[in-house]
Amino acid sequence: MALRFWASSTANALRVSCASRAQLIMPAFSFSRSLSSVLDGFKYATSHEWVKHDGPVAIIGITDHAQDHLGEVVFVDLPETGGSVTKETSFGAVESVKASSDVNSPISGEIVEVNTKLTESPGLINSSPYEDGWMIKVKPSDPAELETLMGPSEYTKFCEEEDAAH
Repeated sequence: MALRFWASSTANALRVSCASRAQLIMPAFSFSRSLSSVLDGFKYATSHEWVKHDGPVAIIGITDHAQDHLGEVVFVDLPETGGSVTKETSFGAVESVKASSDVNSPISGEIVEVNTKLTESPGLINSSPYEDGWMIKVKPSDPAELETLMGPSEYTKFCEEEDAAH
């Protein structure tokens, strides 16, 4: 009986001790499913594309959050230089080991450059979504469309809410 009492007391003490210790170690906030990066100086669409307006040109690609959800990108379908894109319509596609997804343009304009490196190295979208993994460069036909996109804090909140809903 004494042994059972000791074991019970010890277990309770350890449980309290572990719970108190866990509270000290664990932060008071939670991480979302992934720690995707969202950068300042970029605008973001609800369809998970980013835009960086650089002088007369806007650079477009898919976000770190999007590439994380897609998984390893194995193929990218891109348009030709000289064509045009329309806001919220598809201009290409990304295929991964998990899924295939259309890529929508967050703004309208003329395509002035296409990232041909992605044809040979589609994984650049995974390893460097905001730098080497850009998809197209566009001369915006309506620069005011940029103002309709989300900033970094709004996009971060949008992703957190979207992940929580799934």
